[in-house]
Amino acid sequence: MSAAPVEDIKRASRGLRGSLLESLADPITGALREADQTLIKYHGSYQQDDRDVREERRVTKLEPAYSFMIRTRTPGGVLTPEQWLKLDRVANDYAERGLRITTRQAIQFHGVIKTELKSTMKAINAALIDTLAACGDVNRNVAVAANPLVSGLHATVYAQAAALSEHLLPNTRAYYEIWLDEERVAGGDEAAEPVYGPTYLPRKFKIGFAIPPINDVDVYAQDLGFIAIVENDALVGYNVVVGGGMGSTHGDAETYPRLADALGFITPEQLIPVATAVVTAQRDLGNRTVRKRARLKYTIDDHGLDVFRAEVEQRSGITLEASRPVDFAHNGDRFGWVQGEDGRAHLTLRVTAGRLQDGEAGLWQTGLRAIAEQLQSDGSGEFRLTPNQNLVIAALRPDQRERIDALVGTYGLDYFRRATPLALNSLACVALPTCGLAMAEAERYLPALLEKVEARLARHGLRDADIHLRISGCPNGCSRPFLGEIALVGKAPGRYNLMLGADHRGARLNALYRENIDEAQILDALEPLFASYAAERSAHERFGDFLVRQNVVKPKPGPIPVVLA
Repeated sequence: MSAAPVEDIKRASRGLRGSLLESLADPITGALREADQTLIKYHGSYQQDDRDVREERRVTKLEPAYSFMIRTRTPGGVLTPEQWLKLDRVANDYAERGLRITTRQAIQFHGVIKTELKSTMKAINAALIDTLAACGDVNRNVAVAANPLVSGLHATVYAQAAALSEHLLPNTRAYYEIWLDEERVAGGDEAAEPVYGPTYLPRKFKIGFAIPPINDVDVYAQDLGFIAIVENDALVGYNVVVGGGMGSTHGDAETYPRLADALGFITPEQLIPVATAVVTAQRDLGNRTVRKRARLKYTIDDHGLDVFRAEVEQRSGITLEASRPVDFAHNGDRFGWVQGEDGRAHLTLRVTAGRLQDGEAGLWQTGLRAIAEQLQSDGSGEFRLTPNQNLVIAALRPDQRERIDALVGTYGLDYFRRATPLALNSLACVALPTCGLAMAEAERYLPALLEKVEARLARHGLRDADIHLRISGCPNGCSRPFLGEIALVGKAPGRYNLMLGADHRGARLNALYRENIDEAQILDALEPLFASYAAERSAHERFGDFLVRQNVVKPKPGPIPVVLA
């Protein structure tokens, strides 16, 4: 069987250059050439169009309203106040709908038109941030726990994650030539890619670092996960897990969400060689013929975990030890003020669906600009994007707390103080109108959905029940819906699959409860379950655990991802 067409595009791309320069210079259309639409992903951007006006433009014989989404590469989601102010300026000058925090701790800009793509890329790089490898068949933005209890530990893990991110960057200079006007050496060969090879990886690859007891990165949903093992507040190593992934295709049993398997334990100095071995093993063993079966989870299922472990050990020259016991409490964020052991304070703000723009829900862009200016003036503090689409104003001195708290209140950024647990722990992907894969609404629907589900919960005295809800416009799983205690996965406009029964630690997938139903049917299905939960739950029993205990859903048994303490 021949390779998937995208493999030919990568092979012929001349190190991800393709004909991007020619596409960008074409004044006739707002789109890129077809092959370049694939290649620009490796540069951190997707071509999209506004689906709200697609039919109207077709009728009037206009091409679709093309624009581009640009995603930053910000390992661990850590930004200085100076970087925040520059990204805020990028959003104002070039993008639509403000800034958006992704579930991989990056910033996305939407609505950038082709003629301003290069200027936008230059402005992002002027903030000492790039977008290289933020998309495409490469390692994506490396996620890192944003809410650790020990600040020094976060610094240690973050530094290792950032080093790994740099190590796994493509070697090609195409990004710098196309967007930053670096001159190409005349007659020079294409840069060698010792990690990726000439056709890069079979599919995208995601890495996450978790710091127990909080699993905010959903480490078992990652292709490659590192779970920090801590003794006496010091990092002694990592449990390595492999083969997680959320994406699937409706009605196709060959595709499925999967939790990662435990591969073994490593010491900190073994991290980069083991990570490189995992990535290159996937490069060589992954399925390049059937693209929907190309993620690492399928490679492991096709070859077996023991075979894959042996491959990693052989490539790295490291024998993995047995995994150490770990204990996760939950996979959400800790909202409000938290005092670190070093005296520094951290404030986590709830950002609904990660969307930062001025509106009725708060003056988010204006307020965060004011906070960034204050941090800059104080000479202390940073921003951390969380994998749950929230924002931490981190590493503040005690004398800063009152000033920052006042700014949060002035600009209406204190939603976390009045939101229900359901609202605090909800996730949504972008979906319509820009995502070409979306089958139903997600981000734009989330506020209305929350209001209606909250009303049902309140009816049964459950307003303060800590339930995790996630909504995705399609089964590709960008909002990690298959790890939601309640999740909606888009099937068609206004219709969703209702998934129930994941746990609150990110260690159990949910299961299909009702298929292809509308809002009224969703609410009617949840109503008796809320009533039973209110009347029959055990002390401290979570909603997902209750549904499984009551046999409301029966999640499929799968690999055991957790070595619990």
